Amino acid sequence: MDYEFYEREGHLQVPRKHVERIVGEDQEEREHRLRAWIGNQRSRAATLTPEQMEQLSAIGMRWT
Repeated sequence: MDYEFYEREGHLQVPRKHVERIVGEDQEEREHRLRAWIGNQRSRAATLTPEQMEQLSAIGMRWT
């Protein structure tokens, strides 16, 4: 996960329709629906590694 939103805003309270624009390694700009990504991580919590869970928890991920 790119932590740009968290670093910029200081939280993960992402507005429902927010789109994060991120430049990839190939220098192409892509749009990510960050709120959807966060929801997907929550629903897949059982499949995340302990390190992934720890990283997301450290920046304020709510799991419920």
